Amino acid sequence: MNMLRNRVQLIGNLGNDPEIIQLESGKKLAKFSIATNDSYKNAQGETVKNTEWHTVIAWGKTADIVEKYLVKGNEVAIEGKLTSRSYEGKDGIKRYVTEINCNELLMLGK
Repeated sequence: MNMLRNRVQLIGNLGNDPEIIQLESGKKLAKFSIATNDSYKNAQGETVKNTEWHTVIAWGKTADIVEKYLVKGNEVAIEGKLTSRSYEGKDGIKRYVTEINCNELLMLGK
């Protein structure tokens, strides 16, 4: 059951081309967002569509795959864990970020 404690699985479409960052340590980071869609019927019987955006990061070999094959619009399935962090912006305001640290990636569609 420990494997289920912090596990995220999503299928969605890339909202932008991945941003690839080469760190001074030699590690590679890929950062991108995916959109997941959901729909339901409201009390009036109308279909309501809802889109959620998720920030995804990938490291190492997974980042290499992201860099080589993924572009805006691609449909992907990802698996990873939620991570949260904070940072201070250039304006001095503390900001909080929740990301999905991707460790499995499956390219779907065409």
